[in-house]
Amino acid sequence: MMNTLARSVLTLYSYDDRADDTSLENVLRQSLQLISLFPMLAIYGYQAYAHYHDGKSLYIHPPIAELSTAENILHILRPDSSYTPLEAKILDVALVLHMEHGGGNNSTTHVVTSSLTDTYSVIAAAIGSLKGPRHGGANIKVVRMFDDMMHEVSDWENEDEVREYLARLLHKDAFDHAGLIYGLGHAVYSKSDPRAVIFKSYVEKLSQEKGLEKEFALYSLVERLAPQVIEEERQMYKGVSINVDFYSGFVYKMLGLPEELYTPIFAMARIVGWSAHRMEELANNGKIIRPAYKPIHDDMPYIPLADRP
Repeated sequence: MMNTLARSVLTLYSYDDRADDTSLENVLRQSLQLISLFPMLAIYGYQAYAHYHDGKSLYIHPPIAELSTAENILHILRPDSSYTPLEAKILDVALVLHMEHGGGNNSTTHVVTSSLTDTYSVIAAAIGSLKGPRHGGANIKVVRMFDDMMHEVSDWENEDEVREYLARLLHKDAFDHAGLIYGLGHAVYSKSDPRAVIFKSYVEKLSQEKGLEKEFALYSLVERLAPQVIEEERQMYKGVSINVDFYSGFVYKMLGLPEELYTPIFAMARIVGWSAHRMEELANNGKIIRPAYKPIHDDMPYIPLADRP
């Protein structure tokens, strides 16, 4: 679905008479248009996919101007267009928390914008960066990890049993055998991810509305125990805490959103940050950004490929 979204963005280039105009006024116009179109591009793309590949009925609800972005997402996506105020509120909070964060955001937009290419190419590149499981796809990993945990752990309230499962994750003996507890840790935030702190109170309210208090209690238990298990099992150089992805997938699951849209929803939010990054780079009018890597040379003799074992 992320590739579908990227293709749609690139297609918009053909419908823009000023596609290559990099003036701030024009880029602001393009950015506002993309921000408004992203929910429709992603959701209509998913519905077409589900219709043709899964045999589901195709329905199209046009957006309503008076509704917020979050309300329109639920209105367009759901067959009956219905949603509760709490559902719309928590999705709105999720979009706000995901649209940007400081201190080293994986912003492809700065790098690609520095080449002075067009807005649509920049945003398509940013979508490609967000698609990766180490970035926008992390919340899906959290949901699937918890699905496996709920199957493997017989008593969700038993701290020893949950600890044992978390240790198995680190030992590559559970779930995907990657040695990771997904939803924990961040390149910038160590003591806490402020986005996750804000999000958690809304998640608890939604779990109560959906009758999923036991699932929320398990998430909360893992939030408390996982840093302790990591500290016991591995040498740590900085603190570790949950990040915003820890709860976001759980929220999308409670909202009944298809997994295929988890990362596109991230993109619906992050397009705001991407737009700001692009305009910032253009306003600074700096040099082209190149990767800062240092080749490592050694004194090993050259061996022709045909002579190598």
